[in-house]
Amino acid sequence: MTPVDTDERPFVLIWEVTQACELACEHCRADATPNRHPDELTTAEGKALLDDVRRFGDGQLVVLSGGDPLARDDTVELVEYGTDIGLRMTVTPSGTRSLSTEAVHALADAGVKQLAVSIDGATPESHDSFRGEAGSFEETVRAARDAREAGVPLQVNTTVCQQTVGDLPAIRDLVSELGAVLWSVFFLVPVGRGRVLDPIPPERAEEVMAFLDETAEEEAFGVKTTEAPHFRRVRAQAAQDGGGSGRQRRGGITAGDGFAFVSHTGDVYPSGFLPEAAGNVREQSVVDVYRNSDLFETLRRKDDLQGKCGACEFRHVCGGSRSRAYAVTGDPMASDPLCPYVPEEYEGALPERQASPADD
Repeated sequence: MTPVDTDERPFVLIWEVTQACELACEHCRADATPNRHPDELTTAEGKALLDDVRRFGDGQLVVLSGGDPLARDDTVELVEYGTDIGLRMTVTPSGTRSLSTEAVHALADAGVKQLAVSIDGATPESHDSFRGEAGSFEETVRAARDAREAGVPLQVNTTVCQQTVGDLPAIRDLVSELGAVLWSVFFLVPVGRGRVLDPIPPERAEEVMAFLDETAEEEAFGVKTTEAPHFRRVRAQAAQDGGGSGRQRRGGITAGDGFAFVSHTGDVYPSGFLPEAAGNVREQSVVDVYRNSDLFETLRRKDDLQGKCGACEFRHVCGGSRSRAYAVTGDPMASDPLCPYVPEEYEGALPERQASPADD
């Protein structure tokens, strides 16, 4: 596969097609509500956006997210349109009644390349409590099995915080049982409703990274982290110590560098967890915003990172979570407070830790 030049195009572009959702998840970045916003991009505007995204090049990966993308009645149409113009379309629906067997098969027929579902607890009780909806676990697992039957590759997303971290080994077993091709593990960023959750401290995060490295070596499915790029540093160090292959799915992706996010109303962000708009697709090309805006260009300059992230020998492999740095300090170029690693000769200030009641 030809390497992607992330100055020119992202590995992945996420379009939040709506913030409407039946669930009331405790960590929701979008503060999702039951009703659709009147200023959402229309079907025609959405197709125009996909036409523009096609300018990034062949096979650009596009994720339709929410909210719950199936709260829109044109999501299958958008998947089919994107597929027809050469995009790789994936969808991250919510585990609700909208994610019916019929809906899964309709997405498959439209050409969806992957379906991502969220599992945040190993039991119905723990998952449904986190998701704020009784029956969500059952609907999610059923949809995952429907995807396998429809021949659609499955991704499982899991949020890591104090409430969920103890369930990770059992969730890993469920990911394997469901035949998923990828486990995407998201480390909490304090935005949206996620501000009220307890993050895990940096030392615990490092333990989870080691567990994920072991999982990546042992399981048939791939493992990636979201908003925790120092997993790549942990994997590289494990390989240096002879403890693993250090095999990576891809190079370093951080907000604005290999990643772009379009909101339901068309604002272009470096990430859904870094809500600093660099433009709007109703007025500008998302391609031009990604390539040329000051914010995106700054985020791609790893040598301009501050604090220990800027001094770190892994900065071009990792780069730290720019979203978490922004959420905690207000500066997207500051050090990631979740990473405990300190470069050997670094003598500067250390970042403030992400506050957690569990540390009291």
